[in-house]
Amino acid sequence: MKHLGKLFLLASVPLLAACCSGQQTNEPCKTNDWQALLAEQMPLLGHRNWIVVTDMAYPLQTNPGITTLFADAPYAEVVGKVASMIADAPHVFAHIYQDSEQQKLSEELAPGWDAYKASMKAVLDSEQVEYVPHEELIRRLDEVSNLCRVIIIKTPLTLPYTSTFFSLDCGYWDAEREAQIRQ
Repeated sequence: MKHLGKLFLLASVPLLAACCSGQQTNEPCKTNDWQALLAEQMPLLGHRNWIVVTDMAYPLQTNPGITTLFADAPYAEVVGKVASMIADAPHVFAHIYQDSEQQKLSEELAPGWDAYKASMKAVLDSEQVEYVPHEELIRRLDEVSNLCRVIIIKTPLTLPYTSTFFSLDCGYWDAEREAQIRQ
């Protein structure tokens, strides 16, 4: 049965690429080539789009503005790759958010927490991260996904409150210059 699942996955890669390549869909895309799918989408994404890297328990959402991918890779590796892809994109940068509940977690409450924190320090500058309550981030994501594309990348991580939200913004324009033209 497991062999049939792999065979199905290989046979459906072109279909998966289609479901994740710019079409409005909420069908999940389970492929080991999540990086290629995200790289294909990067030129299409802009300010107001979000990319979210999540743990395994994150729900599969039904909003058509949300595309869900699965990355069978370590969480910190996926976050690091997403951050790198955004940094390499000439047209966007990201505001980075994580759940404020993280600040209250410990190894005793969530075994594996210390290793998670150490792995995240290696891929994200903690000064770039803003901590926001989980429910507030989910509310923002729901609002955004009604108008703009959201890409969610689920990972095999099984620790609570570990989602990383990249809210994209324009990389070649800023709020100060926007304010000047609005005066």
